[in-house]
Amino acid sequence: MTAEATLRLPRIGRGPVRPDERALAPDLARGAMLLFIALANSAGYFLASAPGVETHPQGLERYYNFFMIEFVHARAFPLFAIMFGYGLVQLARRQDAAGAEPGQVRRVLLRRNAWLFAFGLAHGVLLYSGDFLGAYGLIGIAFTLILLRRSDRFHRLAPWYLAVGGVYLVVLAALTLPGLGSGSGAAIPVSPFPSVETATYGASVVERLAEWPTHTAFLLPMILMVWVGAWAGRRRLLEEPERHLRLLRWAGFGGLAVAAAAGLPMALLSGGFASMDEATAGWAKMLYETAGFFGGVGYVALFGLLAHRLVRRRRGTVVTAVSALGQRSLSGYLFQSVAWLVLATPFMLGLDERVGSPLLVSQVCALGVWLVTVVAAYAAHRRGYRGPAETLLRRLTYGRKR
Repeated sequence: MTAEATLRLPRIGRGPVRPDERALAPDLARGAMLLFIALANSAGYFLASAPGVETHPQGLERYYNFFMIEFVHARAFPLFAIMFGYGLVQLARRQDAAGAEPGQVRRVLLRRNAWLFAFGLAHGVLLYSGDFLGAYGLIGIAFTLILLRRSDRFHRLAPWYLAVGGVYLVVLAALTLPGLGSGSGAAIPVSPFPSVETATYGASVVERLAEWPTHTAFLLPMILMVWVGAWAGRRRLLEEPERHLRLLRWAGFGGLAVAAAAGLPMALLSGGFASMDEATAGWAKMLYETAGFFGGVGYVALFGLLAHRLVRRRRGTVVTAVSALGQRSLSGYLFQSVAWLVLATPFMLGLDERVGSPLLVSQVCALGVWLVTVVAAYAAHRRGYRGPAETLLRRLTYGRKR
């Protein structure tokens, strides 16, 4: 073959990431935060509301409502949105390094995200309408087509979303704080979750056919969170945390402090420690939801700092097992939804109707389900098996040979 003919041959990309290429921080973050996803989603399923809080809390339920609003609800999913953007950049970088043409990289990403949307559709209709996979698929397609190949100068705009969000938090706080302690006894603002209260599985599917598209459309603005994650990925914040320790400290402790402070009015209301009128309660809910992104940033940064400390030491079984779940987070996430369907729905075990406190029982179930996935992921890691959902998605994305 001549040199000229060789030059005309298209460059070939590569398959999925190899185990030896994985950074600890992203896997550890995904695996650990799946516990918070379990706590949030199981509560929503058992209490048939979003967020999943007890609207008439008694005893320990009051303190648990407070904890969930401050540290879990609307704080866990932003971490996964950020990590999704980070992963898009990692995937494209590996393809580029293997010599793939830009068009090949784009096709791989578009194919992967199209199948992720299909996963989300099946998951959202058959199991859990609070699905995020469908939104991630649509956001991933849009990001690939619009933002992926932009310059570093353009991507520097992404962190300014935090500044805009900070200004918005100040405005919401100004609307919320004057109404605290008004004594008018507003109810805790939650949205109903009809599909988990149906008498049959078929009826629940019909409800989810209406719920899932609305929920997915509501999540599309997460592309801004994904963009921030992509900015972090371009700077390798989690792959090379030793180069960004000061930034990670500020982001970690500052992000969680902002999220906790802004979530305090809603947390006090949900725990029955403060009262307010209906309008103030609405502003308090918006304030806590908006601050969730800062909580996600904080959690991502803290896992970066934790991984920096752990890489200097021999990894123990716990770290390895949780990281193994992070590598199989899609399978772990889908398994959780199967568990809530079996444990909470009236046509299955219906535990929410058989116990005195559905909230606290949901959290026991969440911890148990998460531990099962950790043990299963560790066993798969020891045997060199990928998660079933990851295997299917990779085969659909790269083909059987890859």
